[in-house]
Amino acid sequence: MTVRAAVIGLGDISALHLAAIELLGDVELVAVCDVDADRAAAGAERLGVPAYADHRELFAVEKPDVVHITTPHSEHAAAVIDALDAGINVIVEKPIARDPQQAAAVEAAAERSSAKIAVCFQNRYNTPVKAAKELLESGALGAISGASATVIWHRTPAYYEAAPWRGTWEGGGGGLLMNQAIHTLDLLRWLVGPVSSVAGTASTRALPIDVEDTAELTLTHAGGIRSVFYVTNTHAANAPITVDIIAENGLLSLRDELTVTYADGRVETVAEETLATGERAYWGVSHERLIADFYSRLDDPEPFWITPADGARLVDIIHEVYRGSYPEQTAQLTRNGVHQ
Repeated sequence: MTVRAAVIGLGDISALHLAAIELLGDVELVAVCDVDADRAAAGAERLGVPAYADHRELFAVEKPDVVHITTPHSEHAAAVIDALDAGINVIVEKPIARDPQQAAAVEAAAERSSAKIAVCFQNRYNTPVKAAKELLESGALGAISGASATVIWHRTPAYYEAAPWRGTWEGGGGGLLMNQAIHTLDLLRWLVGPVSSVAGTASTRALPIDVEDTAELTLTHAGGIRSVFYVTNTHAANAPITVDIIAENGLLSLRDELTVTYADGRVETVAEETLATGERAYWGVSHERLIADFYSRLDDPEPFWITPADGARLVDIIHEVYRGSYPEQTAQLTRNGVHQ
């Protein structure tokens, strides 16, 4: 049976979702949605499907089985909740919501709905990351004693001008922690363990934006394990993301590939087995893998394995840092409510 799919939000990231849908032989794109009339019309013409300005009208008319939500952050929660309440399965881009209040509302909607939901933390599908997870779970490296991670990237004022919501609290819910670095924060939490407490600071160092372009965090994980995390968008270039995990029997290092250095001197590496091609190859193939996996599990009785709770806990961690660094802005977000 053909699964009917729709995409809400036709910004940059939607291209990966549309490409992944096209690769699935039993999935049909039936509609798109965007509040920008010109962008919606262009998408409809390019893709040969109807376009809508209101996702609720799309749901009522097209009755999709799955909806992909690729809108600005502030619009995630309302669209997710409306879809789940309508019994429509959801794939939503990170973050799951703009702030903890919205994230809690999404969790509640998922609990009362029979529909499935996946949050796009697609880096978990990277071959080196999967190998790292399997190795840690095997016990071959022994107990973890600590970890560190960095995201040292480059963004220009033009990047924010091209999509002005990115540089704002209302539109983005924050800066690089909510937009770029949340993926690596997810990997720290997934590989090292749940986070019980966080201390850190976020600040606007160099870019002409209202939200942070630099942050540093110290995370305490289950069992008292500590990890440190440094992120910035003010570097002169995009450096490779790093995740280093120290264990009693060796060191695990994630860059573009996984390098495992054992205490006895052995060194093993795992590279990505499939490289993406084309205009957006820098995003890799992990979106494609996550989306295909989600569709393959639609008939499973269990929830999808990357859950709203995973997404909500990351928003909680980030906003714990924001509350200390930007108290007025985060208080305003809370006052604005879920459907702002």
